Amino acid sequence: MFQTPLALPARQSKPRTSGRTMMIDGGIPTAQFIDIVESHGSLIDVVKFGWGTALVTDQLRWKIDAVRRNGVDFYFGGTLFEKFVSQGLFDDWRRFVDDFEAGTVEISNGTIALSNDRKADYIARVADDYRVYSEVGYKESDRSETMRPELWVRYIRQDLDAGADTVITEARESGQSGIARANGELRYGLIEEILESGIDVDRLMFETPNKALQTYFIRRVGPGVNVGNIAHTDIVPLETLRLGLRSDTLLALDSSVEASSSPGQTSSLDTASLENQGEDTHA
Repeated sequence: MFQTPLALPARQSKPRTSGRTMMIDGGIPTAQFIDIVESHGSLIDVVKFGWGTALVTDQLRWKIDAVRRNGVDFYFGGTLFEKFVSQGLFDDWRRFVDDFEAGTVEISNGTIALSNDRKADYIARVADDYRVYSEVGYKESDRSETMRPELWVRYIRQDLDAGADTVITEARESGQSGIARANGELRYGLIEEILESGIDVDRLMFETPNKALQTYFIRRVGPGVNVGNIAHTDIVPLETLRLGLRSDTLLALDSSVEASSSPGQTSSLDTASLENQGEDTHA
């Protein structure tokens, strides 16, 4: 980033524990993928090869070589784990992961009939060998919407206790499931329950596949929020949102920077204008 006299929010250098960005690859052409990672690798912390795309990506090793050259982590989508497990092939999934020398995995139960207890058992079985991202929430919006906030918090804690490094809150690539309703509206009450639970926010990653969700979480949590399912076209725009270089966050983050640089004051984001924050009592 170019150096200027502008007062901007502080950003951790890689490897980051906060302010992480997970880019999703749903089948980006190889040359374009390599160009993206080489151009914007400093802004990307981890790439998720979405759902089962790894199995049908002929030049997958080229992509993996590119992320490694540029200091970017990678893992295969949790749906691929679920496909193997649903057919009783957990050990084969591990062999597939190891064949690509992946140091990070995702364990989820968003589609198959797998209880959170059993998911946590799988996390515990692999936590000593891989960095584990787990996911809480379901792909089917109706099923997710009936999942009470206290269950979300309980399952997040259970995954972390089992050895997960980070827990991802589901929203899919559409932003219409999990922490969001089928119409795309964020479940504000649910988010407040999670944020007020005492769980370390740096151990959470919120799926935010569109600008509206990205803006909300940056304004609500701060520029250091971990976000996932970011399209390759949104990598640079997201960073500008984090730094208050786009109108959606410019004034709120300016207030935060001014407060943090003033003696005797603590940093706080101006979230008063966020519509419906905390009013969704049914989550």
